[in-house]
Amino acid sequence: MKIIDGKNISNLIKEEIKVEVDQIISNGERPPHLAAVLVGEDGASLTYVASKVRSCQQVGFNSTLVKLPVDILEKELLKKIQELNNDDNIDGFIVQLPLPDHIDEEKILLAINPNKDVDGFHPTNFGKMALNMKTFIPATPFGIMELLKRYDIETKGKYTVVIGRSHIVGRPISILMNSKGNPGDSTVTVVHSRTKNIENYTKNADIIISALGIPGFVKNEMVKDGVVVIDVGITRVKDSNHPKGYVIRGDVDFDSVKQKASYITPVPGGVGPMTIAMLLKNTLLSRSLLKNY
Repeated sequence: MKIIDGKNISNLIKEEIKVEVDQIISNGERPPHLAAVLVGEDGASLTYVASKVRSCQQVGFNSTLVKLPVDILEKELLKKIQELNNDDNIDGFIVQLPLPDHIDEEKILLAINPNKDVDGFHPTNFGKMALNMKTFIPATPFGIMELLKRYDIETKGKYTVVIGRSHIVGRPISILMNSKGNPGDSTVTVVHSRTKNIENYTKNADIIISALGIPGFVKNEMVKDGVVVIDVGITRVKDSNHPKGYVIRGDVDFDSVKQKASYITPVPGGVGPMTIAMLLKNTLLSRSLLKNY
């Protein structure tokens, strides 16, 4: 059993990006610029955005954090997005989700210029990804593909079961794993909360990618020997013995499943660190798209 070290791979990717940024600056050009829009004071979102800002500094990017009040009107948020769309000094930006209930997330995501949509959620970019065209890939699925590639894990002809069908992870990773290329060329089944007897699928899977959000859902008896397990779940579980009052748990019962797995990602330290690294890679792509636009 090998543990897939997402933290280490993400640091390697950041080092590679920094080399590119240093070259950009030495050519007399401005560094890439990533902006993040944060509505309200959600604790998890604040932590995540702060991590993005730190990562930008680490690789030499410029970064802008746009903090907006939780009660901002939808039309005011749309106006701010148009400002970012029209700002030539910003290569790409994200709108941190979730948004307050009074704001239509779909309308907001549709308002983002597809060439600046480094989250890869705009239908234009999602469609290009489905057609195997060069575009922004949502950061978490992009990170999973990069881990499989860098660990040289065979996916061609393998049977992959994806648990979860969200547009952020489950659906895009199922498309990517089924697409031509390496990694890819896998036969994919997507199971979800409405699927009966999920273990009938997971027991036959060569690769399991779980993005369900239920701690410890995937157990030892649900997998076969030699399975590759990618755990995308990140759930805060109350723990009075921990200084923070909670611990982070994945979808996979790590201690039992690792006994059968050939490769497995831990939580934390697996897929999580890759998300920000791939967001930075998408920002480099957005810079080149806007240069050639």
